[in-house]
Amino acid sequence: MRRDFSTLQGEFDLLVCGGGIYGAWTAYDAALRGLKVALVEQGDWAGATSSASSKLIHGGLRYLETYDFKLVRKALNERQLLLDIAPHRVWPLRFGVPVYADSRNGTLLLKAGLMLYDALAGFPVEPMRHRHFFKRAFSTHFPYLDDAGLHGGFTYGDAQTDDARLVLELVAGAMAHGAVCVNYAQLVEWHEEGGKVCGAEVRDMLTGDTRQLRARQCVSTSGRWEVLGEQGRAWCRLSKGVHLVLPALHAKEAVLLTAKKDGRVFFIIPWYGRTLLGTTDTDYRGDVERVQVEEADINYLLDAANGYLRHAWGRRDVIGSYAGVRVMRQSDAAHPSAVSRDWELRTAENGLHHAIGGKLTSAREDAAVVVDAVCAKLGIDAACTSKGCLLPWAPQQGLGQWAAESAAAARGLGIDDESAQWLMRRHGVRIVEVFAIVRESPHYASRIVTEVPLIHADLLVCARDEMVVHLADLLRRRMPLLILARLEEGRLRHLAELLAPGLGWDAQRVADEVQTCLA
Repeated sequence: MRRDFSTLQGEFDLLVCGGGIYGAWTAYDAALRGLKVALVEQGDWAGATSSASSKLIHGGLRYLETYDFKLVRKALNERQLLLDIAPHRVWPLRFGVPVYADSRNGTLLLKAGLMLYDALAGFPVEPMRHRHFFKRAFSTHFPYLDDAGLHGGFTYGDAQTDDARLVLELVAGAMAHGAVCVNYAQLVEWHEEGGKVCGAEVRDMLTGDTRQLRARQCVSTSGRWEVLGEQGRAWCRLSKGVHLVLPALHAKEAVLLTAKKDGRVFFIIPWYGRTLLGTTDTDYRGDVERVQVEEADINYLLDAANGYLRHAWGRRDVIGSYAGVRVMRQSDAAHPSAVSRDWELRTAENGLHHAIGGKLTSAREDAAVVVDAVCAKLGIDAACTSKGCLLPWAPQQGLGQWAAESAAAARGLGIDDESAQWLMRRHGVRIVEVFAIVRESPHYASRIVTEVPLIHADLLVCARDEMVVHLADLLRRRMPLLILARLEEGRLRHLAELLAPGLGWDAQRVADEVQTCLA
């Protein structure tokens, strides 16, 4: 992947503005259908909400409480599809749900809900089907949970991903099928002719240069930036979600819990050798350019988790944190948790299509609807093919054989097993590029941070081949080190200097990039 602003020229069938999960899937789907596509993003790929999710591909068990069966069925169908077409990128993850004496939902109600969840998923086989455990067995399964008042519990299957890398792979796939994709390319304004949108002015955020782009159809997938216009404020409601990164609980399975303070659902999830705790869900009316983790968010999550843990987490245990803003359809509901997470396509009077709301899990199907609408306007008869197409970096042979061969190759190069597993999830078949660097320089098989399964060779591949512009692009989204580890200035400077020759950075640029990461 190479960033080249000069390729934004000529007329396109489709111009997509916004490089999060919805923009990436829309561009990829349209490119697969043979459309001439341009995708622009004012910051980095997945630079906002799409790298601030819970990293889950799931049906949304909690939505059964609001009887949103249609959304759950849709998400469960997409969950299975993504497991099939992207087995390296989306992997099964089981969740535990404990039942305590004071639980809001008892054993019978949870049993009924999980049976319905399985039914909506088409009665899947293991590892997706739910199971019941009595107290001792459940406590053995999740030893870090307090067992006082525990009656037992359930486990059920969903799936996990790295959200930012999912977006990146889709952008790479769109480019491989002829799309022009440029990050740090900001929409200045939409152009209209005869009252209909016909393109846009786009500015190169690195040089200040501008381009006038013509497009037969245009789509806004700008997420929270939709609310900057009067129309968007009428369509959208924003909710802030915060996650904390905490030390490992040495568990392979996640848990779904209910905050005792307000009854909200939250998760404790294993991720990259750490633990992900989240999320909050509060109305957001602040600056969309600067969404921050507040002390109250941290306290809420720690209090919620400590209501269940044998050994409480304190403020000092928080390794990293991040905040994102979900876009939902406008609603009169008193609390954002009661608002549907389903998506809708809005088309303005000027013909500009807007993607409103949605979920990481169901973005592929929603993007297909967008491209269907675009093709109808263009008079193009081209069916969606993303449903049956392996993602670009997925192994062509069976996952098991490929994973075994890759693990053996990594072991032979001195890469530890946990890092090798994450390399497969992060790069898919492109793992051979990481191996090539280690063969040439064996010391790059070492971890960057001892506790986190990310190695130096991985860092170099990302910097070289993944459209990195800033150090934060690399250390937050290409590999999430900035939230997985406490990187002090000296360590950041060392990494920046290692990458500087390949990225063309001088000493001043290195210093500037390091300070930005520390801010």
